[in-house]
Amino acid sequence: MSFGKAVDLLRLAMMSSGRRGVCLADVEQEFGGVRRTAQRMIAALQEAFPATQHHIGEDGRHYWTLPARAIAPLLSPSADELVAMAAAITELERAGMGSEAGLLRGLSQKVRALVPPEKGTRLAVDEEALLEAMGYAARPGPRPTANSRIDEAISHALKGPFHLMIGYRSRAEATPSLRTIAPYGLLLGARRYLVGIDLGRADGRLRHYRVEDISHAEPLDSSFDYPADFSLADYAQRAFGSFHDDREYGEVVWRFAPQAADRAQRFLFHPSQTSEILDDGSLVVRFHASGHLEMAWHLYSWGSSVEVLAPAELAAIVHPHRRDDFPALP
Repeated sequence: MSFGKAVDLLRLAMMSSGRRGVCLADVEQEFGGVRRTAQRMIAALQEAFPATQHHIGEDGRHYWTLPARAIAPLLSPSADELVAMAAAITELERAGMGSEAGLLRGLSQKVRALVPPEKGTRLAVDEEALLEAMGYAARPGPRPTANSRIDEAISHALKGPFHLMIGYRSRAEATPSLRTIAPYGLLLGARRYLVGIDLGRADGRLRHYRVEDISHAEPLDSSFDYPADFSLADYAQRAFGSFHDDREYGEVVWRFAPQAADRAQRFLFHPSQTSEILDDGSLVVRFHASGHLEMAWHLYSWGSSVEVLAPAELAAIVHPHRRDDFPALP
């Protein structure tokens, strides 16, 4: 058996260790082969792992399941995987998601406890070397402050989903007021916003609550149906950053000067953007989004190398303050 086929067989063994197991269609989709190839792979799985079990599911398909204990000695994590998990924990903490970071830290401890002792020493050495190397990479800059109790309450409510009572002070209020909301998700960026519907308002409109301005958060026993047609990822794309304003939503067009075009081409300003190089070497970027203020914060760093072609409201914010003496572009 070739090395590549051996790796594929191990991948198939890991897939089959799930509760449902694998069917031929799963194998075809994962490995890109035809039905005959999938059948040969299942036959190889049964030959290499005699503990493989066969059953017919409720959908009438044939499934093959391999008890996890049969391949446990082959599934020890690599040092790279352990370091990646440590990095993910750090990023979650940085994003203010302390509850999720704690859960992932617990998972990391469980994974490490399952590593066979004879492999643990070598893994520890490799992991230490990788962590030391990663120590030379850090993400500086400001980040939102976090309150672990509030973060945990929000996390619990989102998982329900449960209604959430919050003490919140808007910019127009001198003191916080209590609100009961149906939370839909979190938008992470320069600021963290909790997206939800205020049950005390009749319009049913989605509103954003700055997490750092929430003074109290308590999940309630009552739950709600998360709308099947709502996608937080799609909703997030309606903004440039984490701030939304439907009144600002529309086409955004920026033109980067020829001397900045190459640098600007290395940025993804928005997932929906299109780019065009003009005859003079300048770069025109187009997308649809809201959030003029966050756009302006970013565009200021480009100085006089960028021109806002649309919308006019954004141009009025940016153009009077452009500078040509910045020593470097973003």
